[in-house]
Amino acid sequence: MLGVARDADPKAIKDAFRTLAMKYHPDRNKEPGAEERFKEIAEAYAILSDPKKRAEYDARGFAGVEGFSREDLFGGIDFDEIFGGMNFGLGGGLFDSFFHRRPRGPVRGANIEVELHIPLERVASGGEEKIGLSRPVSCHACHGTGAEGGAAPRTCPTCKGSGRITHSSRQDKEHVLIQQISTCPDCHGSGKIIDHPCTVCGGTGSEEREESLTVKIPQGVEEGMALRIPGKGMPSPAAGGVTGDLFVVVRSRSDPRFERAGADLLRRETIALTDAVLGSRLEVPTLDGTVSVTIPPGTQSGEVLRLKGKGLPEFGGGGHGELYLRIDVKIPERLTPEERELYEKLRALSGNTPVAHAGHCWNKE
Repeated sequence: MLGVARDADPKAIKDAFRTLAMKYHPDRNKEPGAEERFKEIAEAYAILSDPKKRAEYDARGFAGVEGFSREDLFGGIDFDEIFGGMNFGLGGGLFDSFFHRRPRGPVRGANIEVELHIPLERVASGGEEKIGLSRPVSCHACHGTGAEGGAAPRTCPTCKGSGRITHSSRQDKEHVLIQQISTCPDCHGSGKIIDHPCTVCGGTGSEEREESLTVKIPQGVEEGMALRIPGKGMPSPAAGGVTGDLFVVVRSRSDPRFERAGADLLRRETIALTDAVLGSRLEVPTLDGTVSVTIPPGTQSGEVLRLKGKGLPEFGGGGHGELYLRIDVKIPERLTPEERELYEKLRALSGNTPVAHAGHCWNKE
């Protein structure tokens, strides 16, 4: 699963896992099947990185590890250390939801996802970008209790704090007990009564707040990569709960000069027929200025020239992509008498003469 040799050492296993996990991590790869692939990779790493589990797997295959729970497999792995500095990992509740581990403590707030469109120059250089965000936060006046002055709500006497009312009836002849459960009409299912609602939030416990956040864009950030900002999501529905996270999905802003394909850039240039035949030089824009490109004689329409290293930096370091230049040759649609005469002479020199084919007629209606 990780593509390592049977006798691979721990470092080789960790490096292989990190490479594959970064490719299929759900914060980075939104393609169908990527999430399942990531789970398989994580499970393989959990087995191979632990000497005891690895010995069981080597001895009996999958049968040797099928009895391990999710906690047994992943409990000792520090995913944040493996993905350190990349602004994403399996922390912040993602591990719980991803591998179905039951969370402890108060309910966690929901995550928020926003899109950030940045120019290609920012992709190339990395750096900071500002985003505006409006989200509900715990009310500053009542500290999220919903009661004036932050007082604790009292338990609903009607439902005893359950938020539900149960009506039971027994049909003696059939010895059947029928129970009807409905939402408590007094507390509306919350189990709490607020006698004096907070005047700032109206008893909801939350208020809208406008925030300006700074997002650190890594150099070569990949298209659709999600950058996690902990604690900037939705507040927990329970008092004392953990706030969710904000995921900023990075998109490349449309650029009239280039089309992005991973770390590569694509550009189309149209040249005259004479330049394609005889060759020429062309000034081509790049992300760091213009370069002069030689168009070889005899260049065909649709031919692609490669400008090495003139693309975007690859995420995580290791080089640059390429700039691919597709050449389109423009065929003149209208000729002056002098141009037509020259083309006729050229055709005669090449030995090609027009041939009339009898029996073929196209009537344009």
